[in-house]
Amino acid sequence: MTTLPNRMRHIEITESGEPEVLKIAEAEIPQPESREILIQVKAAGINRPDVLQRKGLYPMPKGVTPIPGLEVAGIVVAIGKDVQNFKIGDRVCALTNGGGYAEYCVVPASQTLVIPENLNFVQAAAIPETYYTVWANLFDIGQLKTGETALIHGGASGIGTTALSLCHALGIPTFCTVGNDDKVNQLQGMTTAINYKKDDFESVIREKTNQKGVDVILDIVGAKYFTQNMNLLKRDGRLVILGFMGGRIAKEFDLQQLILKRAKVTGSTMRARTDQEKAEITQSLKQNVWPLLEQGKSLPIIHKQFAFEDVAKAHALMEQSDHIGKIVLELN
Repeated sequence: MTTLPNRMRHIEITESGEPEVLKIAEAEIPQPESREILIQVKAAGINRPDVLQRKGLYPMPKGVTPIPGLEVAGIVVAIGKDVQNFKIGDRVCALTNGGGYAEYCVVPASQTLVIPENLNFVQAAAIPETYYTVWANLFDIGQLKTGETALIHGGASGIGTTALSLCHALGIPTFCTVGNDDKVNQLQGMTTAINYKKDDFESVIREKTNQKGVDVILDIVGAKYFTQNMNLLKRDGRLVILGFMGGRIAKEFDLQQLILKRAKVTGSTMRARTDQEKAEITQSLKQNVWPLLEQGKSLPIIHKQFAFEDVAKAHALMEQSDHIGKIVLELN
């Protein structure tokens, strides 16, 4: 095992609240168990669940670290005795079970992937949480395939840009909703973006699909869009719900529409999945997405990177919802 310092800096949520409650603290460096690896973190992605955790609105699974951060990229500095596929010095990115906002982070080896040579640490840190989530929900649960069409709500978010870039790389046409014309313009060439503040996305999509609608919808908005989503689904269409930014309670919905369309409505969260489920998604990404990344396709879109000490500014930017793509913390 490589000689390491005894202590590390990490970000602590001192109390539930605004970004200012995020403070730098010190703790002992965690040690990997038999099937884990220890990563010296070079970059960590910022995600919406981190914001919810900071506000006290994200239920924490039992036994996980209170340090936020669901994805990291860095260098392997220690490995558990039963880990076979990694070695000290490997450049890796990983889906964590928490603890990513730190100089060192322990992760299950089964949720770790070697970084493609053409990606840097900042790009790699922007991959795990969103690519795992999109692959599991859009392509696994949603069963989206070539020859179909998808609608992605929140198209400029980390989840949104990931879904759009994967679909674009796979030749799957998409529509997406965004909140201003700048986002519409920046996403041109990858999707048909609709400014929902100016245009009725349901009417636009109906017109552009000759009233046929779409096969799969990936939605982070929730109740506010539920009826329009169901109106837009084709027969045998799938609505996959990931979030509730527009509310949790869908009211006054005619269930007959669900039956006549043979539609499926489902959803999931990533953090609540078992280690086995996450391991299976890891292998799916290695098989299906890593070749695209190695070819320079479907690369993560980085909106802005912040120094570790500026984590509060990074959270404030995410809450403004003006970003296009991912926000990443960079460590020295």
